[in-house]
Amino acid sequence: MPTIPQRRAPVARRLLRAPVVRSERTSAHFVTLTLGGDELADFVPLGFDQCCRLFFPREGQAELRLPTASNTRWFAQYLLMSTQSRPWVRNYTVRAFRPAAAELDIEFAVHDDGGPATRFALRAGPGDEVGILDEGITFLPPENGTQLLVADESAVPAALAVLESSPAELRATVLLEVGAPEDVHPVEAPAGADVRWLVREDDRRPGLLALGALAELDLADPPAYTWVAGESGLATGARRFLTRERGVPKSAIAFFGYWKHGRSGFG
Repeated sequence: MPTIPQRRAPVARRLLRAPVVRSERTSAHFVTLTLGGDELADFVPLGFDQCCRLFFPREGQAELRLPTASNTRWFAQYLLMSTQSRPWVRNYTVRAFRPAAAELDIEFAVHDDGGPATRFALRAGPGDEVGILDEGITFLPPENGTQLLVADESAVPAALAVLESSPAELRATVLLEVGAPEDVHPVEAPAGADVRWLVREDDRRPGLLALGALAELDLADPPAYTWVAGESGLATGARRFLTRERGVPKSAIAFFGYWKHGRSGFG
């Protein structure tokens, strides 16, 4: 079996500016920022877990300065900015895009001890500006076969976007770990998707609950494609378990560490 690609890059892109239109605290650990503006006319939706680099100002910065390049030179320009003028930049999934309304949603998993993206999401209001640079998609399954999706709360927005983009004939088991009962989201998924919410109601390390649920799955028929994302230990642990204990080929697993436990929370 050939190794699955790790990302499908956009054919063309440019760095877009977009103001926050509204902010919604949807649950204890999730905030959705809706972005708008004329420049979203140049955003090309790809569906699934479409990722973008999100640029946002540091605390105390009066304006958002952005690199001018949209190709790989943007990072060199970014590093040449002074610390005082350089924005924060983090990767986030496009939760939804409504071209007719020129609106794009980014859903943030937030915690009180979170990093700069969490702080920005919690304080952002209408008119606050961000930069968006499309990075493509990582969810690249084969055309046929069962799927397995595993995510902690940092990757729940991506997993839900994947389910909403999947064909009606999808057959999948989906494990979604969150930090509180009110974090459980409504799910628009094909009938063949078995979505299981795992609520972490104690202080255990994020991802351990999902790993435990994964170990209990009946995988007599190994999935043709596995996508696992979230805390680094969840991503690597799930891949290790599936390959060593369930005989799933490494080539059939896409795994992504979105954050690392022990650093300053999400973002």
